[in-house]
Amino acid sequence: MDGTLLNNGSYVSNRSSAIISDLSHDGALITVATARTPATVVPLMEGTFTTVPFVVLTGAALYDHAAGAYHDVRYIPAGDMDLLRQLYGEAGVHPFVYHLDADGRLVVYHHHDMTQPERDFYVPRRNLRLKRFTFEPMCREAEDNVLLLFSTAPRKVILPLADALRATGRFSVSCYPDIFTPDVLLLEVFATGVSKADAISRLEQSTGASRIVAFGDNLNDIPMLEMADVAVAVANAHPQVKECADIVIGPNYDDSVARFMLHDFYNN
Repeated sequence: MDGTLLNNGSYVSNRSSAIISDLSHDGALITVATARTPATVVPLMEGTFTTVPFVVLTGAALYDHAAGAYHDVRYIPAGDMDLLRQLYGEAGVHPFVYHLDADGRLVVYHHHDMTQPERDFYVPRRNLRLKRFTFEPMCREAEDNVLLLFSTAPRKVILPLADALRATGRFSVSCYPDIFTPDVLLLEVFATGVSKADAISRLEQSTGASRIVAFGDNLNDIPMLEMADVAVAVANAHPQVKECADIVIGPNYDDSVARFMLHDFYNN
């Protein structure tokens, strides 16, 4: 969403919203695939009509916005949490730990003093309706339902940790720059096999879609673009994203994604 569908004000413009809603009413199967959680996706998409579940948490779950419920959730095995504690402890990084409670509500654990990048992440999200932060230690029972460990820190801190996590072969690791603060990296750790691409493949099967058009701007979009029938990068995309795209369109702030959808849907 960020850097593709969202404009430079970090919202879906009225024009993009109207185009996507009209296309959806005409039968287009449109969704968003994002690292965001429903806590921010739902408000951003509130005025836009779509019929397909959202791919959230980089594919660790789908979210049925009509029913207000997560489904097809991929949890990190509880037996891997001790290894994660060890690797994060050695790196001196304290992640935000995302957990679904017994009522299907998202709870985010973080019980250490925050660094400035962590505080910059937390403050705008602290009062969201669909996400609750807690600063109590996570109990062992909660480790059965962990979807994500999220960290934000300078490159020199994050890159060695990402390499160590990948070396285990036990996790899906996504590491990419913050589009707003490029010298800060974002690190997401999921159960093995989790990706936007995998979630979209599952949606393709469940919806009966015969052709996938995907849009991206950042490094974590590349696997999704590689599996799509048509891979589209926006003009403001990372150079590596443009290299793997079939088509490069205008920038995110010019309704480029929605305008491409409009032309593509009625001409293919």
